[in-house]
Amino acid sequence: MEHNDPPGRPSEARARLLETAIKVFYANGIHSVGIDRIVAEAQVTRATLYRHFSGKEELVLAYLKEADRAIRSQADQAGADGAAAADVVRALSRSIARDIASPGFRGCAFLNAVAEYPDPGSPVHQTVLAHRRWFQETVTELLGRIRQAPADTAARHFVMMRDGAMAAGCLLDPTMVGDTFLQGVEGLLQVYAAGDYSGPANA
Repeated sequence: MEHNDPPGRPSEARARLLETAIKVFYANGIHSVGIDRIVAEAQVTRATLYRHFSGKEELVLAYLKEADRAIRSQADQAGADGAAAADVVRALSRSIARDIASPGFRGCAFLNAVAEYPDPGSPVHQTVLAHRRWFQETVTELLGRIRQAPADTAARHFVMMRDGAMAAGCLLDPTMVGDTFLQGVEGLLQVYAAGDYSGPANA
């Protein structure tokens, strides 16, 4: 049963809709989930959904915003104790490995979404690109604090290792995948800190 929320308070119905969308979009894919299922599982009416979201696309964007917020929180927590940049990268990497090993893991929400929205002009596609730009810039800034040298190529290397681990975690033993990813990150950090990392010849 629906209840009217008191004025000025966050909508309980909107929260249920978003919580349901996060769960079913991530577990089942976006295009395979219809509005009727979301409405039924959230126990609201279609009118209530459209009062809070203009349509399914806006709900998808809200889902991705929540995923973005969660990953930004991971990054903030990794650097919360003022650790050295390399240790922040390690902490962030461990949180990624924990995600891969978590129950119900189905890969990267952003890579999954962009596979379903390949049109570069789509707001969903643009939202994915914006998130990935932020993540790339965050890793670049962290690596740049390890030594005074261009870090763009090393950061791309990190992001690609992360992407590969997120994909492999759906197919292989997630503990093995996480361990392999962490070993790769450690190798990258050591080589980069030593000044031996140059990346691809044409980078």
